[in-house]
Amino acid sequence: MAEDLLAQARALTSPLYDLARALRFSGVAEAGLYALPPSELEVLRYVVQEPGVGLTALARALGMQASNVSATVRSLVGRDLVTREPDPADRRSVRLKPTVHALHGMALIEEAWAEIFAVALADLSPSQRESFTAAIPAMVALAEALKSRR
Repeated sequence: MAEDLLAQARALTSPLYDLARALRFSGVAEAGLYALPPSELEVLRYVVQEPGVGLTALARALGMQASNVSATVRSLVGRDLVTREPDPADRRSVRLKPTVHALHGMALIEEAWAEIFAVALADLSPSQRESFTAAIPAMVALAEALKSRR
């Protein structure tokens, strides 16, 4: 691996982690919702983005142990945020789907995240904000590249 590419990766890693952490630990309370542990929020976001996902695929996609995903899903089902439906192709498996309550809650959380980021972006210079906007396609591509490597 080229040394300059590794140096770029090192420079990106910490700020990206800090941004992700800021999202994980904010938004829910700001949206006026009851607190969700970070693992439940992560699973719920994935189920909202990929309705019909199975437990094994979910665990693989999030890099979680199957037993932890099962416990998290049970909690989300108990909170009326996720439903478990039999897989029509394999009745032993289930497909996870978000409830209307979950869809509404995630919309509120994502709006709260946008507001949190807007306040922080207002502290930046116009050129820094433009740089972030210009980097969106690259960040999306990087996220896809990371997902495909799991």
